[in-house]
Amino acid sequence: MLFDAEACFRAVRARDRRFDGRFFTAVSSTGIYCRPICPVRPPKRENMRFFSSAAAAEGAGYRPCLRCRPERAPGLASVDAASRLAGAAIAGIEEHAVSNGRVGDLAASLGVSDRHLRRVTETELGVSPIELAQTQKLLLAKRLLSETSLKLTDIAFASGFGSVRRFNALFKTRYGLNPRSIRRTGDAVRGLKCLLDFRPPFAWESLLAYLRFRAIPGVESVDATHYRRTVAIGEHQGFIGVSLAKGATALEVELSPGLAPVIGAVIVRVKNLFDLGATPDAVADVLSQDPMLAGVVRRLPGLRVAGAFDGFELAVRAVLGQQVSVKSATTLAGRWARAFGSPIATPHAQLDTIAPTAARMCEVTAGEIAALGVVGARARCLVELAHAAAERRIVLGLAADVEEQIERLTALPGIGPWTAQYIAMRALRWPDAFPAEDLMVLRAAGLGKKELRARAEGWRPWRAYATHYLWQSLGVIP
Repeated sequence: MLFDAEACFRAVRARDRRFDGRFFTAVSSTGIYCRPICPVRPPKRENMRFFSSAAAAEGAGYRPCLRCRPERAPGLASVDAASRLAGAAIAGIEEHAVSNGRVGDLAASLGVSDRHLRRVTETELGVSPIELAQTQKLLLAKRLLSETSLKLTDIAFASGFGSVRRFNALFKTRYGLNPRSIRRTGDAVRGLKCLLDFRPPFAWESLLAYLRFRAIPGVESVDATHYRRTVAIGEHQGFIGVSLAKGATALEVELSPGLAPVIGAVIVRVKNLFDLGATPDAVADVLSQDPMLAGVVRRLPGLRVAGAFDGFELAVRAVLGQQVSVKSATTLAGRWARAFGSPIATPHAQLDTIAPTAARMCEVTAGEIAALGVVGARARCLVELAHAAAERRIVLGLAADVEEQIERLTALPGIGPWTAQYIAMRALRWPDAFPAEDLMVLRAAGLGKKELRARAEGWRPWRAYATHYLWQSLGVIP
């Protein structure tokens, strides 16, 4: 990231939330780094340094502020290949894809070499993958110390450390603090909850309505204030609830105790689902320039593009939604989940099913899927999709090379441009995905396909957001 130091300084003086998470401010006189929105009195300009990432600030010898808590800063919706690769590396590390220094495993999962991954993280974030992993683990541990009542041993392992001794040693070396001191000064609450910050504005009701209309019966439940769902990550199962935190620009996530060991993975997935890396001001600046979108952008500031908690689950839902109504697709998705998923007991009557994984669906025949009322061609498509996902021939998560993944998706029988773009929009978290063949988009724009594609060039790199705004302009939730 190239900085305009004076612009960063003005953002810090104004505590401008638009820049939260887009850079970090380090103070040479205190040895502390902060978010631009830190509530403490801004330091003198000559004592300030600016970094593109928390890891870069820590690599330069600074420790995180206990007031503004850099671990809660929102991420970014990256649009270029290098930034997306860096973002995918961060997400992979947060989900514990890297532990004990196995950078090669992470690089392989992202489809790049160790050397290229190292070059990109050092250029984009100012640190090596190993240093990035250490920072992400420490920041997750700091979050859990401040926001949960988990035991220190559980926090160490949930944060990706191989031992409590290693956790204590690195925490003290990097921060000069004992982990228990964070807990004493923190605001830990009973249970397993955490707050995930976002940049306002946030059209929360619109996003909940979108998710409620397509919630998979048995797996997801959405009402006027909460999103809830069942979760299975590895051998750990449970359920979560997400709501808007009172009096804060944050979402509150509550997890069942069984998910404590994978809380880092849950956090990453919730961020993806609720598009917490969005930069509403940047989106509005581009889209409001077009008279076709200006009115609805003003009416619905902070509209998010719903992501996916699980990429394979979303891809299946997209295939089931081909050429049928959303209501019909939701019914089919519920049948699919109950037929091939597994039961789970929760306090919520609507949540009783764990959605099947790609590996599980590799054991299912097209005939068994068709028996649920799914058209034969789509049933065969789902079998091919499951094998491609299980074998990692396609990546159904944050991917650096989106175009390559779209090509691989459309190479599967039964997946056309609309389905691939929809999957890219939600599962791959591609802010410039654009399902140009969508009938509701064409109707809202009042243009033919060729004219719409030409008009949409002016919406780059936020065409996914433009798609949602066009849907909203019709008053529909397609």
